[in-house]
Amino acid sequence: MENKLMIKLIVGTEAMFFLALIMAFVYFSFTPDFKSHQLLNLDLKTTGLFSLLLFSSSFTYWRAESNYQKGQIAWLKFWLVLTIILGCVFLFGQGREYSSLLDSHVNVSSSTFGTSFFTLTGFHGLHVFAGIIVIGIVTGLTFSGDYTNKKSSVIAAVGIYWHFVDIVWAVVFLIVYVLPHIS
Repeated sequence: MENKLMIKLIVGTEAMFFLALIMAFVYFSFTPDFKSHQLLNLDLKTTGLFSLLLFSSSFTYWRAESNYQKGQIAWLKFWLVLTIILGCVFLFGQGREYSSLLDSHVNVSSSTFGTSFFTLTGFHGLHVFAGIIVIGIVTGLTFSGDYTNKKSSVIAAVGIYWHFVDIVWAVVFLIVYVLPHIS
Protein backbone atom coordinates (compact mmCIF):
# COMPACT_ATOMS: atom_id res chain seq x y z
CA MET A 1 0.00 0.00 0.00
CA GLU A 2 2.84 2.42 0.78
CA ASN A 3 4.17 1.86 -2.75
CA LYS A 4 0.96 3.29 -4.20
CA LEU A 5 0.94 6.26 -1.83
CA MET A 6 4.52 7.17 -2.66
CA ILE A 7 4.00 6.91 -6.41
CA LYS A 8 0.85 9.04 -6.14
CA LEU A 9 2.87 11.73 -4.36
CA ILE A 10 5.55 11.54 -7.05
CA VAL A 11 2.96 11.73 -9.81
CA GLY A 12 1.35 14.74 -8.10
CA THR A 13 4.61 16.67 -8.04
CA GLU A 14 5.43 15.62 -11.60
CA ALA A 15 1.99 16.79 -12.74
CA MET A 16 2.76 20.27 -11.41
CA PHE A 17 6.15 20.18 -13.13
CA PHE A 18 4.60 19.24 -16.48
CA LEU A 19 1.88 21.84 -16.07
CA ALA A 20 4.57 24.50 -15.74
CA LEU A 21 6.39 23.19 -18.83
CA ILE A 22 3.17 23.11 -20.85
CA MET A 23 2.28 26.65 -19.80
CA ALA A 24 5.76 27.85 -20.79
CA PHE A 25 5.46 26.11 -24.15
CA VAL A 26 2.08 27.73 -24.83
CA TYR A 27 3.36 31.15 -23.77
CA PHE A 28 6.48 30.97 -25.95
CA SER A 29 5.02 29.16 -28.95
CA PHE A 30 1.51 30.45 -29.50
CA THR A 31 2.34 33.95 -30.64
CA PRO A 32 -0.13 35.95 -32.77
CA ASP A 33 1.60 34.71 -35.95
CA PHE A 34 2.04 31.09 -34.87
CA LYS A 35 0.39 29.84 -38.08
CA SER A 36 3.66 30.51 -39.89
CA HIS A 37 5.62 29.37 -36.89
CA GLN A 38 7.69 26.23 -36.49
CA LEU A 39 4.71 24.51 -34.84
CA LEU A 40 3.30 23.75 -38.26
CA ASN A 41 6.56 22.08 -39.32
CA LEU A 42 6.12 19.30 -36.80
CA ASP A 43 5.16 15.94 -38.31
CA LEU A 44 1.65 15.35 -37.00
CA LYS A 45 1.06 12.03 -38.80
CA THR A 46 4.31 10.31 -37.86
CA THR A 47 4.24 11.57 -34.29
CA GLY A 48 0.58 10.54 -34.14
CA LEU A 49 1.55 7.00 -35.11
CA PHE A 50 4.28 6.81 -32.48
CA SER A 51 1.85 8.33 -29.98
CA LEU A 52 -0.66 5.56 -30.68
CA LEU A 53 2.07 3.06 -29.87
CA LEU A 54 2.78 4.81 -26.57
CA PHE A 55 -0.93 4.89 -25.74
CA SER A 56 -1.08 1.18 -26.61
CA SER A 57 1.61 0.60 -24.00
CA SER A 58 -0.86 1.73 -21.34
CA PHE A 59 -3.16 -1.03 -22.53
CA THR A 60 -0.37 -3.60 -22.47
CA TYR A 61 0.65 -2.54 -18.97
CA TRP A 62 -2.96 -2.76 -17.84
CA ARG A 63 -3.04 -6.30 -19.27
CA ALA A 64 0.13 -7.09 -17.30
CA GLU A 65 -1.50 -5.82 -14.11
CA SER A 66 -4.66 -7.80 -14.81
CA ASN A 67 -2.74 -11.01 -15.45
CA TYR A 68 -0.70 -10.48 -12.29
CA GLN A 69 -3.90 -10.25 -10.26
CA LYS A 70 -5.09 -13.51 -11.85
CA GLY A 71 -1.79 -15.22 -11.07
CA GLN A 72 -1.00 -15.71 -14.77
CA ILE A 73 2.72 -15.04 -14.55
CA ALA A 74 3.57 -16.14 -18.09
CA TRP A 75 1.15 -13.57 -19.47
CA LEU A 76 2.44 -10.98 -17.00
CA LYS A 77 5.91 -11.45 -18.47
CA PHE A 78 4.59 -11.23 -22.04
CA TRP A 79 2.69 -7.97 -21.44
CA LEU A 80 5.58 -6.40 -19.54
CA VAL A 81 8.00 -7.14 -22.38
CA LEU A 82 5.52 -5.79 -24.93
CA THR A 83 5.12 -2.61 -22.87
CA ILE A 84 8.89 -2.11 -22.88
CA ILE A 85 9.04 -2.63 -26.65
CA LEU A 86 6.26 -0.09 -27.28
CA GLY A 87 7.96 2.45 -25.00
CA CYS A 88 11.26 1.97 -26.82
CA VAL A 89 9.62 2.37 -30.22
CA PHE A 90 8.06 5.64 -29.03
CA LEU A 91 11.48 6.91 -27.94
CA PHE A 92 12.90 5.87 -31.31
CA GLY A 93 10.19 7.97 -32.99
CA GLN A 94 11.01 10.92 -30.75
CA GLY A 95 14.68 10.54 -31.68
CA ARG A 96 13.79 10.54 -35.39
CA GLU A 97 11.79 13.72 -34.94
CA TYR A 98 14.61 15.41 -33.02
CA SER A 99 17.07 14.45 -35.76
CA SER A 100 14.78 15.93 -38.41
CA LEU A 101 14.34 19.14 -36.45
CA LEU A 102 18.07 19.47 -35.84
CA ASP A 103 18.67 18.99 -39.58
CA SER A 104 16.23 21.89 -40.13
CA HIS A 105 18.28 24.02 -37.69
CA VAL A 106 15.63 23.91 -34.97
CA ASN A 107 17.37 23.33 -31.66
CA VAL A 108 17.29 24.41 -28.04
CA SER A 109 19.06 27.70 -28.78
CA SER A 110 17.45 28.55 -32.13
CA SER A 111 14.29 30.16 -30.75
CA THR A 112 11.95 30.23 -27.79
CA PHE A 113 9.90 27.64 -29.67
CA GLY A 114 12.92 25.34 -29.90
CA THR A 115 13.77 25.86 -26.25
CA SER A 116 10.26 25.20 -24.99
CA PHE A 117 9.60 22.33 -27.44
CA PHE A 118 12.77 20.41 -26.65
CA THR A 119 12.40 21.06 -22.92
CA LEU A 120 8.80 19.85 -22.78
CA THR A 121 9.13 16.83 -25.06
CA GLY A 122 12.62 16.02 -23.81
CA PHE A 123 11.53 15.85 -20.19
CA HIS A 124 8.59 13.69 -21.21
CA GLY A 125 10.98 11.41 -23.10
CA LEU A 126 13.15 11.25 -20.00
CA HIS A 127 10.12 10.12 -18.01
CA VAL A 128 9.34 7.46 -20.62
CA PHE A 129 12.95 6.29 -20.42
CA ALA A 130 12.80 6.13 -16.61
CA GLY A 131 9.55 4.18 -16.85
CA ILE A 132 11.12 1.71 -19.27
CA ILE A 133 14.01 1.18 -16.86
CA VAL A 134 11.65 0.58 -13.93
CA ILE A 135 9.44 -1.76 -15.98
CA GLY A 136 12.61 -3.50 -17.13
CA ILE A 137 13.64 -4.06 -13.51
CA VAL A 138 10.18 -5.37 -12.63
CA THR A 139 10.30 -7.62 -15.71
CA GLY A 140 13.71 -8.95 -14.72
CA LEU A 141 12.47 -9.66 -11.20
CA THR A 142 9.40 -11.36 -12.64
CA PHE A 143 11.55 -13.61 -14.83
CA SER A 144 13.73 -14.44 -11.81
CA GLY A 145 10.71 -15.65 -9.83
CA ASP A 146 9.54 -12.61 -7.87
CA TYR A 147 5.90 -11.53 -8.03
CA THR A 148 4.53 -15.07 -8.01
CA ASN A 149 1.87 -14.10 -5.48
CA LYS A 150 -0.71 -11.34 -5.77
CA LYS A 151 0.27 -9.50 -2.58
CA SER A 152 2.81 -7.02 -3.95
CA SER A 153 1.69 -3.51 -4.82
CA VAL A 154 4.80 -2.80 -6.89
CA ILE A 155 3.23 -3.68 -10.22
CA ALA A 156 0.21 -1.46 -9.52
CA ALA A 157 2.47 1.38 -8.34
CA VAL A 158 4.58 1.21 -11.49
CA GLY A 159 1.34 1.15 -13.47
CA ILE A 160 0.23 4.43 -11.89
CA TYR A 161 3.46 6.04 -13.09
CA TRP A 162 3.28 4.52 -16.58
CA HIS A 163 -0.33 5.56 -17.10
CA PHE A 164 0.56 9.07 -15.88
CA VAL A 165 3.33 9.29 -18.49
CA ASP A 166 0.81 8.36 -21.19
CA ILE A 167 -1.75 10.89 -19.94
CA VAL A 168 0.88 13.62 -19.97
CA TRP A 169 1.78 12.73 -23.56
CA ALA A 170 -1.90 12.87 -24.57
CA VAL A 171 -2.04 16.47 -23.31
CA VAL A 172 1.33 17.38 -24.86
CA PHE A 173 0.39 15.80 -28.20
CA LEU A 174 -2.92 17.64 -28.24
CA ILE A 175 -1.38 21.03 -27.45
CA VAL A 176 1.85 20.77 -29.43
CA TYR A 177 0.79 18.80 -32.50
CA VAL A 178 -2.99 18.87 -32.93
CA LEU A 179 -4.06 22.33 -31.73
CA PRO A 180 -1.95 24.30 -34.26
CA HIS A 181 -3.66 22.43 -37.10
CA ILE A 182 -7.22 23.12 -35.99
CA SER A 183 -7.10 26.80 -35.11
